[in-house]
Amino acid sequence: MVKLLIIDDDRMNCDLLQSVFTRHGYQVLSATSGIEGLALFRQQAPRVTILDLRMPEMDGLTVLKEIRAYDPYAPVIILGGGATDDQENQARGLRVTDFIRKGLSLDVLVECVNRVVQLPVKSAPTLPVAGSAAVADTGESILVVDDELLVRDLLVQFLSLRGYRAFGVKGGPEALSMVEQSPPDLILLDLFMAGMDGAEVFRQLRHRDYAGEVIIITGSHDEERLDEAWDLGPQEVIGKPIDLEQLLMSIQLVLVCREC
Repeated sequence: MVKLLIIDDDRMNCDLLQSVFTRHGYQVLSATSGIEGLALFRQQAPRVTILDLRMPEMDGLTVLKEIRAYDPYAPVIILGGGATDDQENQARGLRVTDFIRKGLSLDVLVECVNRVVQLPVKSAPTLPVAGSAAVADTGESILVVDDELLVRDLLVQFLSLRGYRAFGVKGGPEALSMVEQSPPDLILLDLFMAGMDGAEVFRQLRHRDYAGEVIIITGSHDEERLDEAWDLGPQEVIGKPIDLEQLLMSIQLVLVCREC
């Protein structure tokens, strides 16, 4: 049975598409966020992915970039209701299999998926593992501290594939314990966490003379809270949803400046 993945933040749309494609004989998986969708993509390796372009937290283009990092040949069909020409061009630049505007007949989408599954399967190259000869190991370690499992795993995977020695923990106590044992070069620290929040973790790090760098990640867009975050003295404050390319550039800049 052909496996199909649907990533759309609209639960009703997911359920509708799941019903339609199940009737056409597909095994359908669905996710209502980009992060959840990427986790399913990695775990289940669907034959075709249907991806909504406009989603909160992580939009379709960002999801597509990450899918391409894992599998350059994976068939991805984007549903692009309200997409601009620039967004559509970006999607095509990322080798999207097809771009279908929302509002068209479901028969068009079904026909598109049926056509794609008839094409020969292109084999993706084996993904490199951090620390292997295929990946240029930077020799730099990054600790991701975030109580949201999917975010934490995504960031660890993203950084590992780019040569960093990345590992993650879910909270402040675990982070402080790890820093005591083996201080990382950089910490990505979520500001709002259950139990010990990021601000308290940061204060504890300073109290313990942690010599590495800290980038704060926060979902807050409140200027007062952002000012509080900057007052802690991080090298950078990055908002959620996380732009992974921006994050990577910030990490590279912070680590280069540290060497200087």
